[in-house]
Amino acid sequence: MTTAAPARPTPLQVDLARHIAEDIVARRHRPGDHLSEEALAAAYEVSRTPVRGALRLLAAKGLITHRPNSGYTVADNAATAPAIEGASPTQNELYRRLIDDRAQRSLPDTFTERDLRLRYDAPRSVLAKTLLQLSADGLIEKRKGHGWQFAPSLENAEALGESYRFRMAIECAGLLEPSFRVDKPALARMRAAHEALIQRDDADISATEFFGLNASFHELLARFSGNRYILQAVQQQNQLRRLEEHAAFYRDARFVNSSSEHLRIIEALEAGDQERAAQLMRHHLTTSLHAS
Repeated sequence: MTTAAPARPTPLQVDLARHIAEDIVARRHRPGDHLSEEALAAAYEVSRTPVRGALRLLAAKGLITHRPNSGYTVADNAATAPAIEGASPTQNELYRRLIDDRAQRSLPDTFTERDLRLRYDAPRSVLAKTLLQLSADGLIEKRKGHGWQFAPSLENAEALGESYRFRMAIECAGLLEPSFRVDKPALARMRAAHEALIQRDDADISATEFFGLNASFHELLARFSGNRYILQAVQQQNQLRRLEEHAAFYRDARFVNSSSEHLRIIEALEAGDQERAAQLMRHHLTTSLHAS
């Protein structure tokens, strides 16, 4: 049974339908699987309204089937993603999709604006603004001559795990360095920034803002260590994990939990308990690794 597609799908519905279609073809949703609006809304971090519209688009294309009182299921012949026509992506949607696709390594190291226009069907103006935003956030760099390239990042899940384990060794050791000294005013400002973030509405917090605060926190503690090599290592890791942290923010934004964990580390340092701070840092990084 086919379902009529929305007469005027929104850019979000179209973009979401394309994401779900890609996941169906990749067998993240298998033939016969029930597609729950609630589960999809949680998985793609949107409300149920755009999910409902996206499912109607996919049903109209025959990629999924709809039965009254049963909902949607993945079709048995769902082998290729259909072309889903509709409104072009907005700047925010294109930004998010580029990050997701690069994190999954479905985009090459280097690319041109023409490559992206063909792939995402985005207007020149939207693409240009998106590239400027990605560049400002340190995720891409202009190539000498022609095109763009992604900034160096962690290559895969194995590299991500190695990074977290390296950070556990380095950052926990930094908190126990004989030269460790707390800059109390700087630590107080860091506490205030975290407390302010926790009080804000989720929708007002961007991946870039959260990553900036997160990276600043870890770099500040590395500075307190008084060890230049620990500081250099943390700065390098911050740069490498930028792309993966942005992608993770959209998949599973845990900024409240992460910020609360940072605050407990700050409290331990304010109390002069470096051993406790190191234990909390290990727990924080272990938790973040398991959530990635």
